[in-house]
Amino acid sequence: MTDREIVDLYWARAESALEETERKYGALCRNIALRILGGQEEAAEAVNGTYLRLWNAIPPKRPDSLKAYAAAVCRHLALDMAEKRAAQKRGGAAETLAAELDECVPDPAGDLTDSLALREALNGFLRSLPDRTRVIFLRRYWYAWTAAEIAESLGLSESAVTSALCRARKSLKKHLEKEGFTL
Repeated sequence: MTDREIVDLYWARAESALEETERKYGALCRNIALRILGGQEEAAEAVNGTYLRLWNAIPPKRPDSLKAYAAAVCRHLALDMAEKRAAQKRGGAAETLAAELDECVPDPAGDLTDSLALREALNGFLRSLPDRTRVIFLRRYWYAWTAAEIAESLGLSESAVTSALCRARKSLKKHLEKEGFTL
């Protein structure tokens, strides 16, 4: 079933939309949630929450790519859950990723204009990266892969991935400073 057909099911308020979403993108959402949260039970909770949010958001939204939309919803929900857990002093992968980016990305708290400008600056940075570096960066900071997992998937050494990430973070900091963002 295509994304458009599944979105049409959401618009028709057919519960089969959830089943089709699970069938097509359930594994992707579980993988994202598990990498961020680290535990099966919490990941399952995030995936179920993702389906609820999709049900409540479609309609009125009509995403062109249900895959990208579901992945983004799941990622945001998992990060929110990780943040709440961190506030309770239980730790997790999200804190590790945030700590790595602390030196180059300003705090996103602020008004909507600042957040949108930061998002545009980040997108510009990602477009400027060579393909392999962009893949490494996104796998680490969007999908929460470990350096070892990235290295294995790309046929690189772990130290090559770590070096690429370090260079990319330095480049990101310079790019954001050039765009007017400071820490």
